[in-house]
Amino acid sequence: MIHFRHAALLAGATLIATPAFAQDTAAPAPAQEAPAQEAAPATPAAPAPVTDDEVKKFAKAALAADKISKDAALAAADKQKKMSEAVTASGLEPTRFNQIAQASQADTALQAKVQAAIVAEQQASPAPSPTQ
Repeated sequence: MIHFRHAALLAGATLIATPAFAQDTAAPAPAQEAPAQEAAPATPAAPAPVTDDEVKKFAKAALAADKISKDAALAAADKQKKMSEAVTASGLEPTRFNQIAQASQADTALQAKVQAAIVAEQQASPAPSPTQ
């Protein structure tokens, strides 16, 4: 079962809450190893760097998931599944979406890239005209 939490992302002057999907299981404990090797100071659980393509996919997924989360016509139980499907449809796995959301909270440069991608995605998909 996938759980979600909201990661606030600033898009232009608007605050958008984007769902971040989390796994039920905790991260596995690192395996016991021989004494630490000083030549390899890399962190074993560090996620891969976020590519520009992933930033674009994340922005698209975040906007789609935000729209779903605000849809009053959907039952709360259905929203989670629909948001997960929207993330997957954008080309990201929910786990990777989570990793990018968490990384953007800690990395201001990544956060700026995400914000710019969200604005670009919003401009590429204009809202329906309010005129009748």
